[in-house]
Amino acid sequence: MGIEYSSIVDVPRDDVFAWHARPGAIQRLMPPWQPMRVIAEADSLADGRAVLGLPGGLRWIADHRPEDYDPPARFVDELGRDGLTSLPAGLVASWRHEHIFEAVGRGRTRIVDRVDTPIPEKLLLQTFRYRHRQIADDLDAHRWAQSQGVRPVTVAVTGTSGLVGSALTAFLTSGGYRVIRLVRRPTRNHHERQWDPQAPADDLLEGVDAVVHLAGASIGGRFTDEHKAAARDSRIEPTRLLAECAANTANGPASFVCASAIGLYGYYRSDEMLDENASRGSGFLADLVADWEAATKPAEAGGLRVVHVRTGIVQTPRGGTLQILRPLFAAGLGGRLGDGRQWLSWIDIDDLIDVYHRALADPSLSGPVNAVAPEPVRNEDYTRILASVLHRPALLPVPSFGPKLLLGDQGARELALADQHVVPRRLLEAGHTFRRPHLEDSLRHQLGHIVEQK
Repeated sequence: MGIEYSSIVDVPRDDVFAWHARPGAIQRLMPPWQPMRVIAEADSLADGRAVLGLPGGLRWIADHRPEDYDPPARFVDELGRDGLTSLPAGLVASWRHEHIFEAVGRGRTRIVDRVDTPIPEKLLLQTFRYRHRQIADDLDAHRWAQSQGVRPVTVAVTGTSGLVGSALTAFLTSGGYRVIRLVRRPTRNHHERQWDPQAPADDLLEGVDAVVHLAGASIGGRFTDEHKAAARDSRIEPTRLLAECAANTANGPASFVCASAIGLYGYYRSDEMLDENASRGSGFLADLVADWEAATKPAEAGGLRVVHVRTGIVQTPRGGTLQILRPLFAAGLGGRLGDGRQWLSWIDIDDLIDVYHRALADPSLSGPVNAVAPEPVRNEDYTRILASVLHRPALLPVPSFGPKLLLGDQGARELALADQHVVPRRLLEAGHTFRRPHLEDSLRHQLGHIVEQK
């Protein structure tokens, strides 16, 4: 039993193998719908060990086999053991995974995953469809950068433990970038530098080519005075001080890419199409985002290229809206919010990572960039498509007072019931290609219901 799955990518075999050998590759290949996380990556594909976390504190141990290591043609890992937490996985299943890379013509590679396990193929098929799409898309994104003359550089990133930061870091390191994680705790290795948001060290950004600033307290929740203060205090002044640090570092970054949000446009704009030139809206989030973006002025004044990534509703079951909705819809308890006519401007998390990558790699890009899919949908269409992907009905509409009970009036108005028809004009004009511009394709990819392309 087990599975053998293959696909062909238009990338030379050496480059495909090198991608698998770099830090971050295993995280890029981990299906987001599975209850599994990367605890430790293997130091080497030859004889390293990867440790994956399972529910209940259990562990999945993947031991790489030196006797089967044959770069760039093959590496092999098997299910191993390391203490009591790894025993249940071994009792349930055996696992031998051959990763095979075959050169097929000039500059093309056939990737073959061959797994010997008693686990039925039908339970593994979606995982390998996901993995092969991730490999092809990530390699294609890095190949685009190379075609523009961009080579991997050193990038300092804040918020690397967050939803977007962890995905972006894995994408960059697997593509050959050197990532320096700016962390507030004591450092653990040479890939980290300790960052005090209220007083960054003068040499914090020495030798760094670009900064990606993602850190900030979660905006989701009841809009109490305490919650709003935390959202502001974690963004405005830390961003200004980091921008000053970047501008004042002689051999420091040339680019400063900062997270932002479509909340700038206000919570109710109805059918008005909002591109990057649209006027600022009203409300707490609009004020917060405007001040957040203004806090990067020291970097711009210092001659750095500054990009504001105005992010829409990110689609991934690892966090955000989809993480909340998935179990409800899977149980058949989903439905539209209110009348369902409000616009929802969304983006697949991998497309968001590509936007940050483009912000780093494209010197022509500066100022605000709407990080949203080119096809926003109304809430009623979102719920219908999500229910269809999960093969469930969506018959239980949620009245508008429901979100108000959880988020309060202001939180419900500006988050759950926000009505914003945002379009990514800057990206489209730049010829940017979205991996998943259609909502159904995004949800299928993120939730493990991928339909094979013919």
